[in-house]
Amino acid sequence: MAKRDYYEVLGVAKDANDADIKKAYRKLSKQFHPDINQEAGAEDKFKEIAEAYEVLSDANKRAAYDQYGHASTDPNFGAGGGGFGGGFGGSGFGGGFGGGGFEDIFESFFGGGGRQSNPNAPRQGEDLQYTMNLKFEEAIFGKESTIKYNREDECGTCHGNGAKPGTEPVTCSKCHGAGSINVERNTPLGRVMTRQTCDVCHGSGKEIKEKCPTCHGSGHVKEAHSVKVTVPAGVEDGQQMRLQGQGEAGINGGPHGDLYVVFRVEESNLFDRDGSEIFYDLPISFVQAALGDEIEVPTVHGKIKLKVPAGTQTGTNFRLKGKGAPKLRGTGTGDQHVKVQVITPKNLSEQQVQAMREFAKASGIEVSEQETNIFDKVKDAFKSEGKKKRK
Repeated sequence: MAKRDYYEVLGVAKDANDADIKKAYRKLSKQFHPDINQEAGAEDKFKEIAEAYEVLSDANKRAAYDQYGHASTDPNFGAGGGGFGGGFGGSGFGGGFGGGGFEDIFESFFGGGGRQSNPNAPRQGEDLQYTMNLKFEEAIFGKESTIKYNREDECGTCHGNGAKPGTEPVTCSKCHGAGSINVERNTPLGRVMTRQTCDVCHGSGKEIKEKCPTCHGSGHVKEAHSVKVTVPAGVEDGQQMRLQGQGEAGINGGPHGDLYVVFRVEESNLFDRDGSEIFYDLPISFVQAALGDEIEVPTVHGKIKLKVPAGTQTGTNFRLKGKGAPKLRGTGTGDQHVKVQVITPKNLSEQQVQAMREFAKASGIEVSEQETNIFDKVKDAFKSEGKKKRK
């Protein structure tokens, strides 16, 4: 399917200024962001919006697009013809080097580069990461929480241009606004002219004669920032959520970067978890396993009664439908799996021993009784001594 016109995608006129384009992008990106809009096709729409903004927010890319349309966004645009006589595969000098051209070959060896983007074009700010610690139950059911962190924001004194109020940045006297300069270097192939970032303006194309007293010329200040985070029910340890526009401030009026919230979930003393499924080991006595019982079992949704049939063996699994965690990517709730562990008593009274002997006799089982091992005897002796001291 043919691509839509980028101006049409953002809903702006072809003579729209940078502010109008940025405003349209922010509005549409929030509307169709896949973390917010779950409708079918929202993610594709968001990608289309981002692609249109990437081109129209860059002065050079926009100029090329206005002249050549979508052809200007092709990675090979302008690679054919030209160059050094069109030899070596018909795509300039670098036909056998991926079509990058003579300048790209020297850039890979000596640094720099012949093609520079507009140093004054708006650029998105850096992304940030925040680690949020959650209790086991909070990850199961979700929660709302306001987090606080420091981020680079636009300086309120100079409004981001880095200059002292009443003054303005001027075009760099060394690179004349290009952001880069030509440098002659000695190489194994002789003296070669390459381009590198201007050491006066550091690539911005602007010089600040009188720096802002607040931000000292950077245009940004570190400030405390807070944002409300809605933790989705069913989130797991290590998963992350992207909050658009909550990262560092952009450059030259560009949008803020994003904030990635990484979740760290505390382990439970009772339960294990695998996705939406929860697992619990239920200890029961030999008598309960043999005769059956109705036992109270904990779940993340509260305690419930579980009927254990007579003759239940250790390792038997029971499934409690809908007592697991919500399914993060889907609908419904998982189950809780209860695994029976029959516990063998260690310290029997004389009466209990006699009852067990009678049981064995009634079952026709001959038992060669063994004494408690020496390690258990020592352990029991220490326990008894401790009880005496506490008394």
